Amino acid sequence: MWLIVGLGNPGAEYEWTRHNLGFMLVDRLARAAGRDVKRAECRALVGRAELEGEQVELVKPQTYMNLSGDAAACLAQKRGLEIKRDLIVICDDLALPFGTIRLRARGSSGGHNGLKSLIGALKTDEFIRLRIGIQPDHPVGDARRFVLERFPNAARADVETLLERCADALRAVLRDGIDKAMALYNNDKSRVTSDE
Repeated sequence: MWLIVGLGNPGAEYEWTRHNLGFMLVDRLARAAGRDVKRAECRALVGRAELEGEQVELVKPQTYMNLSGDAAACLAQKRGLEIKRDLIVICDDLALPFGTIRLRARGSSGGHNGLKSLIGALKTDEFIRLRIGIQPDHPVGDARRFVLERFPNAARADVETLLERCADALRAVLRDGIDKAMALYNNDKSRVTSDE
């Protein structure tokens, strides 16, 4: 059993914001599998699905970004998961250009509060993560405000394309393993190049 945790903030006011790409990708994976992510457990919404022949639980913590680790740790403990092997976390990343994706088997939080919460609650940084770049081509004055803004309407098609590539990358992790998926997607030069 895999746990795929998309990071984001609950509530309609956060839908389509840059900080909610994790939630958006979990919803996309659920729709593709004909499933819903709506069962309440461990202060998260959870849905079970099969992806690439693997049983997965798709998770959207409802604790807000800064406490995401509480929900993930609760679910991992209840299921007796081996964090290093069975957990994938999806988050936005302001340090990566918009449209870039990066898979990693482990690593620091990179200043991302959701990842900080997970590392603290799980007591390890040894878990797979998919980071989705949201950095625009221009300087950002107020990072907190920027990540909580909705994507511009003109960027919706680009965001959909990006999410589909991210879904393909996650399927590759499940099907081929993290090393092969990293080799394929971390060097992908076909990134979407405009957000605004």
